[in-house]
Amino acid sequence: MINRGVVAPILTPFNDDLSIATDLYVAHARWLFEQGCAGIAPFGTTGEALSVGIDERIEAIRALLDGGIDPARVIPGTGLTNVADTARLSGVCLDMGCAAVMTLPPFYFKGVSNEGLYAYFEQLIARLGSKARIFLYHIPPIAVVGIPPALARRLHADFPNQVVGIKDSSGDWDNTRELLEIENLIVYPGSELPLLDALELGAPGCISATANLNAAAIARVIEAFDQGRLGEARELHASLKGFRETVQDYGPIPAQKRLLAIATGDARWAHVRPPLAAMHDGAGRGLADLLQREFDFVLSI
Repeated sequence: MINRGVVAPILTPFNDDLSIATDLYVAHARWLFEQGCAGIAPFGTTGEALSVGIDERIEAIRALLDGGIDPARVIPGTGLTNVADTARLSGVCLDMGCAAVMTLPPFYFKGVSNEGLYAYFEQLIARLGSKARIFLYHIPPIAVVGIPPALARRLHADFPNQVVGIKDSSGDWDNTRELLEIENLIVYPGSELPLLDALELGAPGCISATANLNAAAIARVIEAFDQGRLGEARELHASLKGFRETVQDYGPIPAQKRLLAIATGDARWAHVRPPLAAMHDGAGRGLADLLQREFDFVLSI
C-alpha cells in the first residue's frame, strides 16, 4: 500500500486531437514523485475521468507503468455507473499491480438506499474476488450519490481486506472526522484544507488536486508534523490553504492545466475535453502572477 504522504490525483494531458498525451502523462507523474508525492491517483475527478473511456484509461495506466512508474504507488479511479464496467476496469488495474482502485458509488440514479449501495459494492467485490483492494470515493458535491460513514463502516467491517480505505471529498470536516473513527480504515481527506486536523486523528496524508502544482509544499507540512515541528507545520499549512482556495476559485482543472502549459512551454497542457473549456492564456498568466505575488509561488518544471 502507498506510504504516508500526499497523493496527487494526476491531471490527464491531451494532444491537439484530444487523445491522451502519454509522453506528458509519464513526465508529469515522474515530476510529481520527484516533488515528494507518496502516490498518484489517475482518473479521479481532477483527471477528467468521466470524459475518458475505459480502454483509454487502461492504455494510459499501462503507459505510466511502461514509463517506469511503480504500480504499487498508483490508485486509479475506476468507478462507473454499473458493476460490469467498474469490475472490468478495476480488475485490469489490479492485475497490473496497482496498489488499489478508487471507486465512486453508482452515480446516475438518485435517492438510492444504503442497502442498494451496499449491494453494488458487494457484487463488485464478488466479481473481483480476493484481489479486490478498494478505496471508496465519497464526493457528493459532484456525484450527488455519496457513501455515508455508516455505509463505509459496514463495508469495511464485512470486507476488511477488500474495502481498505476512502477518499472523502465532501468538504465536510464532521464527515471526515467520523470516517477517521472507523478502526483500520485508511481515510484521505480530498484536499489539504483539513490536513493538520486529519493528521492529528490518524490520516496518512491527503489526496489533493492542487498537488499537481504544489506537492512539495504539502509534503513539507506532513514532514514538519511528523517531526513534531508543529508551529512550522501550522505556518506552512496556512499558506497552503490560501493557495488552494485561490486556485479552486478559478476552476482547478483548466487553471492548473494552463499553468502547466505556461511553465513547460507545451501548449498541449492547456487542453481539456468537453464539456470543460480551456482557460485562456491571458487568464492563466494573470493567475500565475497572482500566485507569485500572494504566495511567492513560481511553477518550475
